[in-house]
Amino acid sequence: MATASVLAARDDSCSSGGRMSLHGKRKEIYKYEAPWTVYAMNWSVRPDKRFRLALGSFVEEYNNKVQLVGLEEESSEFVCRNTFDHPYPTTKIMWIPDTKGVYPDLLATSGDYLRIWRVSDTETRLECLLNNNKNSDFCAPLTSFDWNEVDPNLLGTSSIDTTCTIWGLETGQVLGRVNLVSGHVKTQLIAHDKEVYDIAFSRAGGGRDMFASVGADGSVRMFDLRHLEHSTIIYEDPQHHPLLRLCWNKQDPNYLATMAMDGMEVVILDVRVPCTPVARLNNHRACVNGIAWAPHSSCHICTAADDHQALIWDIQQMPRAIEDPILAYTAEGEINNVQWASTQPDWIAICYNNCLEILRV
Repeated sequence: MATASVLAARDDSCSSGGRMSLHGKRKEIYKYEAPWTVYAMNWSVRPDKRFRLALGSFVEEYNNKVQLVGLEEESSEFVCRNTFDHPYPTTKIMWIPDTKGVYPDLLATSGDYLRIWRVSDTETRLECLLNNNKNSDFCAPLTSFDWNEVDPNLLGTSSIDTTCTIWGLETGQVLGRVNLVSGHVKTQLIAHDKEVYDIAFSRAGGGRDMFASVGADGSVRMFDLRHLEHSTIIYEDPQHHPLLRLCWNKQDPNYLATMAMDGMEVVILDVRVPCTPVARLNNHRACVNGIAWAPHSSCHICTAADDHQALIWDIQQMPRAIEDPILAYTAEGEINNVQWASTQPDWIAICYNNCLEILRV
């Protein structure tokens, strides 16, 4: 299965057509099998922890798990370094976006609450549980969250209660001082008319204050922490289908991608031209589950779906129609999630059934 080119070029008649070069003897694909269905998944960005990922189980009961796995470069095998319990399935997992390794080695998960975990070589321990429903036993589950790359002391969560919450995190960066991590609510706002399904900070305007959200009302809305009295509707689904995910272009903050519930296409939006998609990527034959922009290129994006396919698209020719992806990989199951490694742009991770695979692109 570890063929010389993991993602086949779609058009076999053209000699180069996006086909990748051979990479010598290194494997193009590494696989890890977890003891349960994998749903949430994220690459570590620390420079000293290459090929480390966190995986969340999807078991329809209270008791769920998170595993931290790493690639042993000598044996070329994934090994589980750590497993810890998590209440309910994690809706999202993210490592702290700390590319220099100056913050504590932290991991965040969302589910019933936002939890921040500290990872060490021997164990993973809960540092803090962030809950802004102090007055009630009821908690509105969190659908997603995002960790601000410019200021890792900021996180945003989205919830089924129509709100987004921006959290401030205190992490002591003093060397040699083992301090607890704590967090507080900076602001909470009603973001949509119905459930909010995703939130993502934008790199525009300094990268700290702008974020967007999508939800069950079928809209993409943009917010600025400095002016929360109003928001901008960037797009509304014509059929008012719920929008499940949004993902900002990593190199050009004008572009974002979104997808509708049970939809087979990904819509590319330009914030300068609200409400009119600049491209539609619609080669999938079943509903799309994941979107990941290339970390190093403004014109490449990967989509993954229930049709077992991970497709990489070149959108350079927008606004002309994008007919076909340049690369395709067929997995052995419905792909739940796709993540493009931000610090290792040659690698894309997908998960399907109980498997994680990383693919060299």
